Parts: sequence; structure tokens; C-alpha cells
Amino acid sequence: MGWLRNKFGHIDMTEGTPWKKLLIFTVPLLVGNIFQQFYSVADAMILGRYVGINALAAVGASMPVFFLIMVLMMGIAVGAGIMVSQYFGAKSRNDLSYTIGNSITLTAIFGAVLMIVGPLLSRPLMTLLNTPPEIIDDSVIYINILLWGVLGMAYFNMLSGILRGLGDAFSPLLYLAISSILNIALNYLFVVGFGWGMPAVAAGTVLAQGLCSVLCLRKLLKMRTTFAMGKEYLRPKRQYTRQILKLGLPTGASQAIIAVAAMVVQPLVNNFGPALIGAMTIVMRIDGFIVMPIFSFGNGTTVFAGQNMGAGKKDRISRGTKQACIMSILVSFVLIGAVLLFAGFIAAAFTDATDPNAHYIIELSRRMLFILAPGYLALSVAMVLWGTIRGAGDAMSPLWASIINTMVIRVPTAYLFVWLLSRPDWVNPEIINPDAGNPDALIFSLLIAWTTNMILAIIVYRIGKWRNKGIV
Repeated sequence: MGWLRNKFGHIDMTEGTPWKKLLIFTVPLLVGNIFQQFYSVADAMILGRYVGINALAAVGASMPVFFLIMVLMMGIAVGAGIMVSQYFGAKSRNDLSYTIGNSITLTAIFGAVLMIVGPLLSRPLMTLLNTPPEIIDDSVIYINILLWGVLGMAYFNMLSGILRGLGDAFSPLLYLAISSILNIALNYLFVVGFGWGMPAVAAGTVLAQGLCSVLCLRKLLKMRTTFAMGKEYLRPKRQYTRQILKLGLPTGASQAIIAVAAMVVQPLVNNFGPALIGAMTIVMRIDGFIVMPIFSFGNGTTVFAGQNMGAGKKDRISRGTKQACIMSILVSFVLIGAVLLFAGFIAAAFTDATDPNAHYIIELSRRMLFILAPGYLALSVAMVLWGTIRGAGDAMSPLWASIINTMVIRVPTAYLFVWLLSRPDWVNPEIINPDAGNPDALIFSLLIAWTTNMILAIIVYRIGKWRNKGIV
């Protein structure tokens, strides 16, 4: 354990071979994301097998709404992480201290607001999305439990981002592993042992992440040689809160646009009925095993770009970005091949074999994954480039790209293709609503949006205005 902490716990990305430093930093992120997806998949399996496909569908239908409500907290975490990495690269202790203290305060303020306002919005939003009546109550309960525990989840994400910005890739991995294992154990105990049903899965997530947010804070307080902590740093200071929000809000808005797009598309999914909602939920759970490692390289380049921008080493950023793109594409190839090879087997693990529709749902999930596969390569390039651009301090370009590839591309193509594409022969009218259109359009629209995202990222990166956006 000590060797791992020394190897991955204090990474200065302004020195050494770029790809080696990126790999050393990204490996813990990759492993951490595997843990994260593992507990996400385990939750879905427990629900699908021991509660039923409707419970699984309820969770899947609720996630766009919860994601939308959480985007502000995500934005603060990203903004804090970018500032921490740049001030750490510049070795500016005072700025680093105020950034960390103000981030903790902002998270407390906005988290408290979400705990009050969020549950008031959950049912109206789920109703607006035309959520099927048989799953809407469970969906609302699931969202509300997560919102009541939002402070623990928000601090876990924000403090983990700060630790990574300081070059510590090991501690967030360790705490994420603890959170994942604890989450799975609690959910199995609550659902299978006590028979508490779907709400217990949300409760397990809240408890596990709340505990690990405390562990993150404890670790951060031990790093006083790098920054200072006291009441004066926790007190909001306009210079730092404004910069955190300036960097974080565009990222939060970008995520909000993605969430809104998912919500706008969700009624299309809901129109097909619970079977397709369940299949889409399975696809998104499996999708995470590929997407999260891709996001890891994007997060790695964000910290890499931030530290090197703070140190004034812009040429090093370009070299590292190219090397990160190559690594991300290679990892995606391997993961895509593995998922496609075992897609049917993996999908079967989410369903109850006694369910008469289980085989149909498995085949539907498998079909969607095969359609989506090429998009992961485009996503690999896009995430690395946007990570560099964001880490350098340009938060607006990713925002405009999100608007274009979601609201201009994904949503219109989803609605257009649903009705333009002829209904395929495999649609069983007894299981899937035949009047809802072609379900393949839901995946095709996502594939086109990811490709557009890659093209926009390449254009913005090549123009190069991000090179002049550093905050130091």
C-alpha cells in the first residue's frame, strides 16, 4: 500500500515524459471508474433480479432528472479542480488555500439549496417526461433519497477533484474502492436481506459516498504543507468564488444541456414502454465500462493541462495531448471488442431468467450496443481534447460544443429518425409499443452526436485560442 501511495499519491505532471506521467495519473482513474461502474452494474443486477424490471426501469428513467439537478455541484467540482491544478503547477500556496477553502464553502451553500428545492421539482419533472405510471412513484422516491443525501455525494466528488488537482491520484481511488464495495454490500443487505426494495439502493449510495467524503476531507487536511486551512480561507472571497463559478458554471451548463437533451429524448424512450426502458438502462450500465475509462483520459489531460499551464509549459501540453489521444483510442479498441464479444452474456446478468420478456430484452440490449460501438472511438478523441481545452482555462468552448452536438444534433435527429426510419421486423408489438416508431433511432442519434462532438473538439483545439486562457 505504501509503494502505491508513493507511486500515485504525489504526481507533478510538469516534469518527466508526458505519456508516462499521464499514464501513471490515469491508471488510478481507470481503476476507480471500474469500481464505480462495478457498483453501478451491481445495483442494476440486484434490482433486475430481486425487485424486477420495473424497478430497473424506474432508476433508468430517473437518472436524467437527477443528473440535471446535480449539474451545479458538478460544475463547482470541475471549476475547483482546474484552479487547484493551475495554482499547484504555479506553486502559489496562498491562491491554492483560498481556492480550496472557498470551494468547500460554495459546495455547502449550493448543496443545502438542492436538498430543499430538488425534492420539490422531482415529481413535476418526471411527470413532464411522460414517465409510465407503473414506475413514476419509484422514480420519484429514488431521486428524492439521493437529493436528501446530496451533500455527501457533492463533497465526495469535489474533494476527490481537488486531491487529483494536487497530483494525488491514489487517495481518490482508494476511497472510491471503499465506497463501491460498501455500496454493493449495503444494497445487497437492504434489498436481498431485508427486502426493502428499490429505495434501499439509493440509501446505500448516499451512505457509502457520505462516508468517503469524510475520508477525502481527512486526507486533504493532512496536506497542510501544500496549502493552508483556516476560517479566513473558508470565508467567501469574491476573487476566488467568481473564478470557480466562471470555470465551473460553463461546465455545469454543458452537463445541464446534456441532461436536458436526455430528458427531451426520454419521452421517446418512455413511449416504447418499460421493456425498452429496461433495455436502455442495461445498455447505459454496460456503456459505462467503456465511457468511464475514456473520461479518465479526459480528466487526466485536464489536470495535466492545468498544472503545465500554471507552470507556463504550453508546448508540453500539446505533446501530452497527442500521446493521451493515442492511449485513449487503444484502450477503447480493447474495451469495445470485449463488450461486443460478451454483450449478450453481460446483458443477461441484469435480468431475471423467469421473466417471459428476458430474452427479448437481452437481444435488444445487444443490438443497441453493436450500433453504438463505433461512436466510442470518436468519443475517445473528443474527451481528451476537451480535457486539455478545459484544463487550460477555456470553459466556454466545451459549452458551445455541447449546445451544438446535443440540442442541434442529437435531439432533432432522435425525433426525426424515430418517425422517418421504418419500423424493424424484430419489434414485438406485445412487448414494445409499435406506434412509438423505430427504437434504433435512439442509438443512431447518440452516435451522430458523438461524432459531431469529436469534429468540434478537433476544430477548437487546432484553432488554439485555449492557449491564452490560463488564470495564472
